[in-house]
Amino acid sequence: MADHLPVDKTFKLFIGGAFPRSESGYTFQVRSADGRLLANAAKASRKDLREAVRAARSAQAGWAGRTAYNRGQVLYRVAEMLDARSDEFATLLRDGGRSDESARHEVEQAVDRWVWYAGWADKVHQVFGSVNPVAGPFFNFTFPEPTGVVVQAVPDDPPLLGLASRLAPAIVTGNTSVVLAGEAAALVAMSLAEVLATSDVPGGVVNILTGDVSALLPWALGHLDVNAVDLAGAPDDLPDEALADAAENVKRLVHGDPTAASPSVIAQFLEMKTVWHPIGH
Repeated sequence: MADHLPVDKTFKLFIGGAFPRSESGYTFQVRSADGRLLANAAKASRKDLREAVRAARSAQAGWAGRTAYNRGQVLYRVAEMLDARSDEFATLLRDGGRSDESARHEVEQAVDRWVWYAGWADKVHQVFGSVNPVAGPFFNFTFPEPTGVVVQAVPDDPPLLGLASRLAPAIVTGNTSVVLAGEAAALVAMSLAEVLATSDVPGGVVNILTGDVSALLPWALGHLDVNAVDLAGAPDDLPDEALADAAENVKRLVHGDPTAASPSVIAQFLEMKTVWHPIGH
């Protein structure tokens, strides 16, 4: 029998539940810590970003309209599928320079993080909502709502735990996400996209672009149909003009520890709505 012919993989983008090539056709090489060529990955363009935002916007109302319990189930399914492919992700992390122990520990942490945030899906309203005392014959309620479409620059290190720690709290309450992953995190991010595609996550709820984050992020900050930008894994040298564009269109900018686990991280991606209701009606 002839020797097995290796099948080299080219990692694409993840937009609207599908895996298209970059609009530009550009790719970049991803190499291991010791210099081995691991794969080619798609380099996203501005047009790819626009398509990802469009997919996220189309999916947002439907995802937010699901019950909190159902969204929690979907996040738990992501954890199940991620755990089933733990050996593959551990290998990717080892290729990036981790020891075997460190790689496996990060995979376990990432699985636990998805489970942890899944459990928060039907508890957020009780924690962050309130009944407010008012002077008058009214009920006054404050309750959280999703911000909308969030663009997220995820950290290069740790890639898998960083993705779980930023993406899960963003989508658990009904937001949709466009993830920007740099070259160092590209293979982990796109392998996670394969997990998401088989985990009951509706198309468009999560979209993942790989390539030059510093080139894509300014366009996300100025995009009028993006409601928030997560800068937890953003480069330090963002141009002042891009930040000014975000301020001009009243875009929420989110900062924080890229690996933190806290309900306060969920709150970063929420808006608070207050309503009055007459007593007796």
